[in-house]
Amino acid sequence: MKIMSNEQLVFSYRDALKSGSEKEWIRILKTEINRRGLKPIKAK
Repeated sequence: MKIMSNEQLVFSYRDALKSGSEKEWIRILKTEINRRGLKPIKAK
């Protein structure tokens, strides 16, 4: 899934979490984020 940039991937993941209705999509995005070694949640 190298179609999305890192920023797009994280944004899509956060947006999917907010809606909460697409569990399969959330899982797919989370898997890709982990493969790329990204942190999807903002550090405070």
